[in-house]
Amino acid sequence: MKLPAMLNGLWAYRGFILGSVKREFQAKYRNSLLGAAWTVLNPLAMIVVYTVIFSNVMGSRLPGNPGGFAYSIYLCAGILTWGLFAEITSRGQTVFLENANLIKKLSFPRMCLPVIVVLNALVNFAIVFGLFTLFLAVTGNFPGTIYLALLPVLLVQILFAVGLGMVLGVLNVFFRDVGQFFTILLQFWFWFTPIVYVATALPAGIQDLMAYNPLAALAGAYHAILVHAEMPDWRSLLPVTLLGLGSCVLGMRMFRKRSGEMVDEL
Repeated sequence: MKLPAMLNGLWAYRGFILGSVKREFQAKYRNSLLGAAWTVLNPLAMIVVYTVIFSNVMGSRLPGNPGGFAYSIYLCAGILTWGLFAEITSRGQTVFLENANLIKKLSFPRMCLPVIVVLNALVNFAIVFGLFTLFLAVTGNFPGTIYLALLPVLLVQILFAVGLGMVLGVLNVFFRDVGQFFTILLQFWFWFTPIVYVATALPAGIQDLMAYNPLAALAGAYHAILVHAEMPDWRSLLPVTLLGLGSCVLGMRMFRKRSGEMVDEL
């Protein structure tokens, strides 16, 4: 399926996509007393815990940034954006398996499923990051107009996550060990990314290896914008941008080539 035809198919099924996103969001809190309020309470609790424990109790500070909330902002910026990446890739690797019955029984553009995964992740992220932004404003740490630089960084991260998620999703249909392996890899990947620590605190040899981690550049960009109120080093994002484009192209080709076989495997 060519790209224009695929986009036309997605547009034609936009009602199905948006309805699926809405149903999944509602199902998450269907039998809870507070309902959708949990989407606010959970991230709010996390932000409060990070702020109280790391800023006040542990007295954590960032090198070169004496602000009382600096480390909390550093931590939240990394963990919240990592959560978006982890959700897209983790859900992407299982999306075809989870919807096997739907794929077998109904005729619809299969690309709707990865789109639904991404939109669900973005809804969750928008709520959480909106609260974090409010926290920045209330504490006087809002970075100003530089905040808008988050948009291209987010787009690069989503591009990479979508491409990787699609590749894993197709492979996982044929080789179920892929999902198990990636779950383990994701844990190591988190700790190899400067989210809870500062990269400059690592030994020189480890810092050199960090250059091969595409998420390290993204984490650095988020920290530059939200912690230091500075423009990120755009050149450092070029490798992960190219990697994201390449993984999207690879994922699309794998999907087009194996879509028929996927139905049999499911």
